[in-house]
Amino acid sequence: MGETPPFLSDPETTRESIMHATYLALCEHGYAGLTIQRIGEQFEKSKSLLYHHYDDKDELLLSFLQFMLEEHQSSVPETVDDGADERLDAMLDVLLPPTLDEEEQGFTAAMVELRAQAAHDQRYREQYAEHAHAFHEHLVSVIEDGIEEGVFRDVDPDQVAQFLGTLTNGAMTRRVTGGGDESVTATRAEVNAYIDRVLRAGTEGGE
Repeated sequence: MGETPPFLSDPETTRESIMHATYLALCEHGYAGLTIQRIGEQFEKSKSLLYHHYDDKDELLLSFLQFMLEEHQSSVPETVDDGADERLDAMLDVLLPPTLDEEEQGFTAAMVELRAQAAHDQRYREQYAEHAHAFHEHLVSVIEDGIEEGVFRDVDPDQVAQFLGTLTNGAMTRRVTGGGDESVTATRAEVNAYIDRVLRAGTEGGE
């Protein structure tokens, strides 16, 4: 198995322990195969705590999605040493890695399954909309900083962020539903070309 995300690797509270167990169970079983019992098998404390806090797996998974959003928001530094160009590349490295290990593959597939629930479940739709908004605002901020720094052209940050968000979400879905790593490698190459053409063209960084 791969390396568990830092915010889940060393749980200190009951909530963090439940979230850690949920992550491990998702990686192993995916959404369709997930049950409270299987989450309990990964939970080091009394399984009765799971049933005390959550009525069913969907209630637990919605809490897990909210937990992930909170951790992401708290991990975004208010000030950064790297320039916007480097920060954008770092974001894309996380979103479009060239390969996934077994644990990462399982978790990514599970997140795609969870996203599919949003098509008919308002609770999941609201959670994913909140995630999308937080990511979008972060990406817009990076692009705006790049324009101010003079490394990006004077583009519409909202429009570029919408495009990149849609593209990376599509690449994640395709990777785990038949496209494989090769599809992501090709997508990243085209994303890099787009950034060079649309963001960097005519700037010092794009010449």
